[in-house]
Amino acid sequence: MSIRFNHTLVHSHDKKESSTFLTGILGLPEASTFGPFLVVELENGASLDFLEVGKTAVSPQHYAFLIDEEDFDPIFERIRAGGLEYWADPFKQRLGEINRNDGGRGVYFVDPNGHLLEVLTRPYGSGGSSA
Repeated sequence: MSIRFNHTLVHSHDKKESSTFLTGILGLPEASTFGPFLVVELENGASLDFLEVGKTAVSPQHYAFLIDEEDFDPIFERIRAGGLEYWADPFKQRLGEINRNDGGRGVYFVDPNGHLLEVLTRPYGSGGSSA
């Protein structure tokens, strides 16, 4: 049996602003249009499909991106250069810090719709220490 994650919808008030924010921070190509969606393609074939919901409330979700160690510094610099608040934890208790979970590095930040985004260089549970 082969089951792979393919895509998820990301609700947003302004799909262009939201997809541009994500591609800018992560250094990804510009989103493409597919029907009512702006699609951000990821390296593993999965995508985030941004859907504009108008005045409907957006329920914040969490999206985590596993990145290579050498990509962390440029992404983290774009987070800081954008003046974004960031945290070492999903509970937003360690403001202005990164984590070193499982011997890697990770950081949390918020997109224009309140979605909690995370970049991490080691999958959780892959070994090493937490800090």
